Amino acid sequence: MSRPVVVITGASRGIGKQLAIDFAKAGYDVACLARSTEGGRGKLPGTIGETAALVTAEGGRALALPVDVRSEEQVAAAAERVYADFGRCDVVINNAAIAPPGNSLEMSGKLWRLGVDINVNGPFYVIRHFCPGMLESGGRVINISSAVSMTPEYGRINYTATKRALEGMTEGFAHELRGKIGVNCIRLELAVWSEGFAATLGATNKEGFEHPVVMSDACLWLAGQPIDYSGHILTIGQMREMGVVRGVTAA
Repeated sequence: MSRPVVVITGASRGIGKQLAIDFAKAGYDVACLARSTEGGRGKLPGTIGETAALVTAEGGRALALPVDVRSEEQVAAAAERVYADFGRCDVVINNAAIAPPGNSLEMSGKLWRLGVDINVNGPFYVIRHFCPGMLESGGRVINISSAVSMTPEYGRINYTATKRALEGMTEGFAHELRGKIGVNCIRLELAVWSEGFAATLGATNKEGFEHPVVMSDACLWLAGQPIDYSGHILTIGQMREMGVVRGVTAA
C-alpha cells in the first residue's frame, strides 16, 4: 500500500517546513507548495527544495512544486501533478498566509487584494482542485487561522478579516462535504516561531516563542480523526488541554 500524501502550502519555511518534516516522520509523502525556490528566493530564508530534501531525509517521497496560491491555474496544475505522481491525496493543509501592514485607510488596493488573494482565494483554490480526488476515499482539510480573526485591535484589518473569512469557509465546506471530507481549522493563538511571523513582529531571537512542532502535533491529530470530525475551529490551548499538543519552546 502506498504511503498517505499530504499537501502543504507555504512549505518553504517556518510552520510549513516543520509540518513537512513531521508528516514525513509520521509516514507521509509530502507535496511542498510555495513561491520560494532556489532560483527565486524571497527576502526570508528557505525554499521548497530545501524542505523537500528534509522530507527525503526522513524517508518520505517529496514533490517541490513552485506555486503562487493566488493563481488558480498554478494550483490546478499542482493538483494534477500530485495525483499523477503520487496517485492520491489524503490531507491538505492551507498554511500560506500574509499579514499586510499599515493603516487600512492608507493601504493601496493592490496590497489589500494581496491579502485577500493569499489568505482567502488561495485556500479556496486548493480545496476546489484537491478535494474532488479525495471524495471517494475520504480526506482531511486543515486550515490555519489566527486568534487575530477575533482580535480587531491587532491593527491589521486585512489579516483579521481574511482569517475570519477562512474560518467561515471552514465551516461552510465542513457542511458541504459532510460525510466525505473532514474540514477543520486551527486558530493559532500562541506566538509560534516562523521567519515570517518574527519579521512581522521585528523579533530578533526565539525567546518567548513556541516551537512550530506544536502545529505538527495539532495537524497530525486532526489528520487522524474520523471523517465526521469536521467543522471544528480549535485553538492550540484547547488542543493542549485535550493532551494533543506538547509545550515546546523555540529557544
